[in-house]
Amino acid sequence: MPDALIPLVLVTPILLLLALGIVGFVVRYQRRLIQQQLEMQELHEAAQQQALEAALLAQEEERRRIAGDLHDGVGTTLAIVKLHLNTLDQPELTQEASSLLDQAINEVRRISRNLLPAALQKFGLPFALEALARTVPADGPTRVEVEQRGEPRRLDPKYELIVYRVVQELLGNGLRHAYAAHIHIVVEFGTDQLSLQYSDDGVGFDPTLPDQPPAPGTRTGLGLTNLRSRVGVLRGTLRHESAPGEGTRVWISLPVPYLSTILPAPSSVL
Repeated sequence: MPDALIPLVLVTPILLLLALGIVGFVVRYQRRLIQQQLEMQELHEAAQQQALEAALLAQEEERRRIAGDLHDGVGTTLAIVKLHLNTLDQPELTQEASSLLDQAINEVRRISRNLLPAALQKFGLPFALEALARTVPADGPTRVEVEQRGEPRRLDPKYELIVYRVVQELLGNGLRHAYAAHIHIVVEFGTDQLSLQYSDDGVGFDPTLPDQPPAPGTRTGLGLTNLRSRVGVLRGTLRHESAPGEGTRVWISLPVPYLSTILPAPSSVL
């Protein structure tokens, strides 16, 4: 080998090793950068999740406070006013006012129950869902069926409240906006998740249109925003299908942890 080529032969492996070292460093740096970005994304999502949970808990606490004020404050005041009317002993003058007070007292109680479902706190989700279905008049324009499948089980109270609000939101949106003859909600207690299926035969809506105030006799997907927030807190999934004149269907899957207690299976509620 010529003497002039000896330095080149010696330097080439060194340069090759140096190049490989630089490439390895760049690859490791990129991997660390990607890992840091993923960690930052996870932290950001966790912060969003915590903020959403805190917002919903604050909302429920405010509902609880308002319900207490209505029941203990307004309801009691109305009852006292009625007692004063009765002491006048002039039914011909006070009968109409007393009847209006009865209506107001019942309305306050209804609003208070909706804000703070006592049946949920005392007896749990399956019983509360039955009670929710019974609040819809059987002779009304919309026939409502809430069906429970599987083995009804208790959840952590805060999870039960969120699931109850989801069903309440589904039912309320359907009654207010669907103009349906029939609403059917299935609550299925699976092995490791709780599933909700909603369907109605109402006016439906076009899910491709942006949310906007609905025209008379139509509806939009505005109610899905609150549902997505609550489902997101439980890290669940929501899917829906609808079209004008073809009703609406919603599928929700919630990976909620059950408590160990298994309750008697409730019958379907019409």
